[in-house]
Amino acid sequence: MALVTTKEMFEKSMKEHFAIGAFNINNMEFIQAIVDAAKEEKSPVILQASSGAIKYARINYLMKMVEAAVEEAGDLPIAMHLDHGPDFETCKMCIDAGFTSVMIDGSKYDFEENIRVTKEVVDYAHARGVVVEAELGKLAGIEDDVNVAESDAMFTDPDEAKEFVERTGCDSLAIAIGTSHGAYKFKGEAKLRYDILQKIKEKLPNTPIVLHGASTVIPELVETCNKYGANIPGAKGVPDEMLHEASLKGVSKINVDTDLRLAMTAEIRRVLAEEPSAFDPRKYLKPGREKVKEVVQHKIRNVFSSTGKA
Repeated sequence: MALVTTKEMFEKSMKEHFAIGAFNINNMEFIQAIVDAAKEEKSPVILQASSGAIKYARINYLMKMVEAAVEEAGDLPIAMHLDHGPDFETCKMCIDAGFTSVMIDGSKYDFEENIRVTKEVVDYAHARGVVVEAELGKLAGIEDDVNVAESDAMFTDPDEAKEFVERTGCDSLAIAIGTSHGAYKFKGEAKLRYDILQKIKEKLPNTPIVLHGASTVIPELVETCNKYGANIPGAKGVPDEMLHEASLKGVSKINVDTDLRLAMTAEIRRVLAEEPSAFDPRKYLKPGREKVKEVVQHKIRNVFSSTGKA
């Protein structure tokens, strides 16, 4: 089965009230772990690469590894998505390389410029059968090329969201309701604005909604990292229960990056600390891959409820 767009999987998610995990990839181990987990869970899945990941791994290498994963996965629905495309040129490069979905992140611009940039990408993508995710509102936090101060964060306005989708023709919309990029999402108690989500869904009942910055920052993984020499104090994410509720309330796509990084790093640190003589990368990358797979399966089964939805 070839790569698919997110169109059909999102339509099903909106009808049946579950979310689809969009998991960031950087190398072979991440791709294998994510696709193996999705295959075992019989869940549709979105692989996504940021511009930072593309710079690191190189786009041709990434796409060839994704092609191999798709070939192994049989009839499992897999989409390949650009996460936080910074400009038209990056989106065009990914579309031309075979991505089936791209995100243009114009949230750094004012409303009218965001519409203009998004519409330019939509026109190019739709002419080539590729779907487009856009963003309205600003999430705080730091992750790859995204760096937004907490004072600059801004919730998505439901009326603006409706106008934005109608004028751009984007296929899905990433909104800001309280999530945040990176490992330090909340200083106090976690809180998501479900009231804003509800209003946006009322105005855009047929538009898939996306949550960025939605890693749980799994405490056990942070603890393991710190136990074996890391320095990640006070890291705090969005609780699983909140993300599950968001999926029931109409969110179709939930992004996960930080939790996968923590899983890989925790296992690598553990192996190298417990086996100081280990210098074969397979000795620590294999346990890292298994831990990433375990985290992805947990998300699919217990948070997004997409098991069996392939």
